[in-house]
Amino acid sequence: MTAGLLANRALAEAPAPDLAPDKWAVLRDLTAARADFGISDRDLAVLAALLSFHPGKVLEDDDKLIVFPSNASLSDRAHGMAESTLRRHLSALVHAGLILRRDSPNGKRYATRDLSGALDRAFGFDLRPLLTRAAEITEAAQQARQAELARRRLRETTVILLRDAAKLIQWGREQVPANWDALSDACALLQRALRRKLDADRLRELADQAREMLDRINAMLAPETEETSGSDGENERHYQSSDKDNHESEPCEEKQDERSGHIAKDPPIPLGLVLKATPDILDYAPDGIRSWRDLVATANFVHPMLGISPDAWRQAQEAMGDEVAAVTLACILQRAGVILRPGGYLRALTGKAESAGFSPGPMVMALLRAENRLAA
Repeated sequence: MTAGLLANRALAEAPAPDLAPDKWAVLRDLTAARADFGISDRDLAVLAALLSFHPGKVLEDDDKLIVFPSNASLSDRAHGMAESTLRRHLSALVHAGLILRRDSPNGKRYATRDLSGALDRAFGFDLRPLLTRAAEITEAAQQARQAELARRRLRETTVILLRDAAKLIQWGREQVPANWDALSDACALLQRALRRKLDADRLRELADQAREMLDRINAMLAPETEETSGSDGENERHYQSSDKDNHESEPCEEKQDERSGHIAKDPPIPLGLVLKATPDILDYAPDGIRSWRDLVATANFVHPMLGISPDAWRQAQEAMGDEVAAVTLACILQRAGVILRPGGYLRALTGKAESAGFSPGPMVMALLRAENRLAA
């Protein structure tokens, strides 16, 4: 007997609530809030076995709240748990204030009946604390679920930030001379840390580190995209002018081979980065976009919806290549609300591809920076 047990007994004998809670709903809430009550999953397994001896679906304030299974019966419903283990987990449930012991004179669990055959007295485990503390358990479960959801969202954010960083590092190796190996190693260390189960504070710290790394990578790639870093709103409102629309493109290492007549293009931006920057294109791909071929097929389907004529689209594909043209169209679709004449804008970019060369990298990076600003 301890002061804690006396306090739990007084709490358990408090007035019952007006509504009778579903016993299995209470168990589910306890499962979510088990850390707040200091119980383990094995303790909950024993509690579930005890609840299975309660005859009703809801916990009502009557004599049925006392269950009196034998150790053998309780062990069977606890999947064969040893008697010594049962005693340990029953004791944990008592100390947590979730059940009470109603001891008989001889220490056995049983029930007696009156002269009419009705249940008179029962000695065993009293489930009334679950009834009187049902509201407390529900509130603790809601808070635990909200905290777990916030932790899961924080982990998802960190994973996405590190995935974007890894893809930008992969692309940056081919675009800008820099110490990409150090950044790649740092990114791998953060990804390795995420394999463990971390609390919210540690996840928040990792998310801040990942966001800082992404900012550093964007700064290193800024020379490749600085032409897009001016007044985006002003540039977007002038996309209908084919002579002025040079803000979303840059010369790339595409050279005309005078002997063969073919254009040698840089490797494309990673597909994952393109889809991260242009999620609107996914709305037109019911089966998803898992390859460059899928993106090209989706772009072929979407271009008439933007008012781009078949002739303009064919010229863009011939000048840029199918994949680059598809990336360009996905970027145009993402900013369809501010590009007044998508067909004219695409023709302007096609002209750049036919002359000095064209890369959609700056367009993708501008969209990624905009999304990162919104996420922050």
